[in-house]
Parts: sequence; C-alpha cells; structure tokens
Amino acid sequence: MARKHSKHGSWQDDEPEEESAPPPPCWLCGRPTGKTIVWHHPVPKSRGGRDTVPMHAICQNLLITTFTNSELQRAGMDAEVLLANPAVRKFVDWVANKDPDFTASVAKKGR
Repeated sequence: MARKHSKHGSWQDDEPEEESAPPPPCWLCGRPTGKTIVWHHPVPKSRGGRDTVPMHAICQNLLITTFTNSELQRAGMDAEVLLANPAVRKFVDWVANKDPDFTASVAKKGR
C-alpha cells in the first residue's frame, strides 16, 4: 500500500506559498473566472469535440439553452460566431460588470 506522506519531514510545505497565477478569462464573455471554473467543450463531445475552454457556469448555461449541438458544432472554437447572436450579445453586455462568481438562473430551452 502506498504511503500518503513521506516518512521524513512534514506533509506540509515549509516554503511560503507562491503567488498563484491569475484566473483564466472566460471564453465567452472575457471576464476573469472566479472560484468555480467550468471546462466547456465548444464543440460538443457528442459531435467529436475534444478541446475545452474555461467558462463561467452562467455563460455555459446560456450557450446550452440558446444553441443546439449542431449549431455549436458549426461555430466550433470561434466565440465571435456565438457573440453575433443578439441574445448572446445582450447577455454578455449585461454580465460584463458583474462579479466573477455571479450566478443567476437562465431561461430553459424553448424547444
């Protein structure tokens, strides 16, 4: 059985913590991500997507409720195509001044 901690020395680092890197920006809105980062597949996995991008949960929810998997596949990794949609542009303009950890409910899919 593997040991969780070394026999020698403490399990805590004796060195002071280094300054952490700034959070990555959201792929859709460009704001810095907060405590929770959602790794979103711009091209859905069901459509062969493998790459992931950092997003806010609220931004991901908007994409999921606004677009079908086929539409997301056609847009690919280009966020500008999605931002051309008036509903997405309105949302991004609205959320621009919100806190990075801001959450709110997003309307359900109207299918």
